[in-house]
Amino acid sequence: MATLQDVADIVIAGKAKKTPGVVQEALDAGLAPKDILNTMIDAMSVVGERFSRNEIFVPEMLVAAKAMKKGVDVLKPLLSDGGVGSMGKMIMGTVAGDLHDIGKNLVIMMIESAGFDVIDLGVDVPIERFLSAYDENPDTKIIGCSALLTTTMPALEQTVAAINQQPWRGKVKVMVGGAPITQEFADRIGADAYTEDAASAAQKAKELVS
Repeated sequence: MATLQDVADIVIAGKAKKTPGVVQEALDAGLAPKDILNTMIDAMSVVGERFSRNEIFVPEMLVAAKAMKKGVDVLKPLLSDGGVGSMGKMIMGTVAGDLHDIGKNLVIMMIESAGFDVIDLGVDVPIERFLSAYDENPDTKIIGCSALLTTTMPALEQTVAAINQQPWRGKVKVMVGGAPITQEFADRIGADAYTEDAASAAQKAKELVS
């Protein structure tokens, strides 16, 4: 019989192959799907904190996120509200002219682990695509824009400026990030939040919608 502690331990250890079995055992033991999901989300928070303290690095974080995803797959049919998107929707993309996606993908994995339903627009995303994605998903709570090059910082600024001019701006929070981005830059262009790594991005996203 698996306990919630067993579920947390297997996610933190990043044992993706064993996670579905442990989650199933926890269900068989009579534990509620929501409790198991929340335990996995908390476990990913622990992983994120360790990453922030440089106790673990990107590979360890990725395997933990993969383990969590495998566990969520077992729970999905049992979660009446569709499960993982319990915190709401977030639109995410790398701005026009920028083809980097490793950082963005890591942020998405962490934010999905925190309970968000992420709409990934990919890389080299024009301003119009960010705006049309919101029009298609008006229940979106956060729009995340990343720029990984100093040369694409102006594109990030223009994207945020365009979002800030929309009539629905008051209903959504804008998060920015990427290697050259700073809190000062985020404040200047009118973003709601900036985080310097994937772990703190997940934490900040939760704060923004709570």
